[in-house]
Amino acid sequence: MASDFFERIYKIIQRIPKGKVATYGQIAALAGKPHAARAVGWALNNTPPQLDLPWQRVINASGRSSFDEETKRKLQQALLKKEGVKFDKSGKVDLERFQWNGK
Repeated sequence: MASDFFERIYKIIQRIPKGKVATYGQIAALAGKPHAARAVGWALNNTPPQLDLPWQRVINASGRSSFDEETKRKLQQALLKKEGVKFDKSGKVDLERFQWNGK
């Protein structure tokens, strides 16, 4: 059973529209704990299998994937590219253009 905080995180992630991204810290702040960005990562790693979260829309504050594993990073980028999110040559998303405003 997920904690109340994790449940808030999941509900926020479900609201991120196609073609937009949100940062771990942004989601933590929207969930009421602005300094709990790592907890957002833990919540994603412990997502109940029945939830169909758009996990690919969650990136780090520098506009990059946080996956160390290249296969997962490339999958995340491919899914976002299908939604129209663009990356520069270094694999960074322009947050001014693609970051969701949380509304």
